Amino acid sequence: MKIVFLDRKTIGEDLDLSGYDRLGEVVMYDFSDPSEVPERVKDADIIVLNKTRIDESTIYTAEKLKLVCVTATGTNNLDKDYLARRGIEWRNVAGYSTETVAQHTFALLFYLYEHLPYYDEYVKSGKYAGDKLFTHFAQNFHEINGKTWGIIGLGAIGHRVAEIATSFGCRVQYFSTSGKNHDAVYKEVDFNELLATSDIISIHAPLNSDTENLINKKALDQMKTSAILLNLGRGPIVNEEDLCEALDSGKIAGAGLDVLSVEPMRKDSPFIKLKHPERVFITPHIAWASVEARRRLMAIIEDQIKEWQK
Repeated sequence: MKIVFLDRKTIGEDLDLSGYDRLGEVVMYDFSDPSEVPERVKDADIIVLNKTRIDESTIYTAEKLKLVCVTATGTNNLDKDYLARRGIEWRNVAGYSTETVAQHTFALLFYLYEHLPYYDEYVKSGKYAGDKLFTHFAQNFHEINGKTWGIIGLGAIGHRVAEIATSFGCRVQYFSTSGKNHDAVYKEVDFNELLATSDIISIHAPLNSDTENLINKKALDQMKTSAILLNLGRGPIVNEEDLCEALDSGKIAGAGLDVLSVEPMRKDSPFIKLKHPERVFITPHIAWASVEARRRLMAIIEDQIKEWQK
């Protein structure tokens, strides 16, 4: 049994994957360009990958291939029809990152909501040491207690965020992008109502035809000028040009993003030219990547292979 990891570095180099050696012969590649994949998988029984595209053009040589394991929840990079025609099974992993993505959601919020970079610079620059007051009021901030938190996508992560937001005293409401997720605990509203009435909006939805470009100029124009937008779903859910215009013009107060339309960020990204960069906080798609979450992820993949081998 030969197991080929196509993009090992995308899950970090700090994890112990020695357990996979007991499952068969293991070959690991840091990254794999699509042009390199056919040669690398030609004698593979199992492929483990994160972002590499899996379709006829990349795995046509893999005559022995029986299983494809994705080290993620999203499977947009799999041609499932092609896999089905060839009788190749696939697995993904859901739920491994719920706690860490929820945690990062609040990290993004508080960084923006309490103007933490400003106050950090104020102290470290030495200005506080020379001030007359024991406190400093230059950047006002508010409690989130009593605020309305709107969630787009009430799946496992959205639900966990709702629980935590409630513990902070927020009034939680949500919009189901699929129209299929309903919850008796939280208030379900339509999209326009969520935009107009929420003080904080966080996105935890998948990317599909219902969500692509969902947050565009029309949507941003409906939001409160004091609102904070958080995207922890997928980058293309938000129109980045429209968001930058809204941030610079003050249509919304701020945005925290862990995902972008192109990753890594493209050199001509509109965020690089923002007139008010302090109104946005961008992290490089790390919300899922706590040590604990990545360990869970790879342990689940290992168990999936063991179960498949039985």
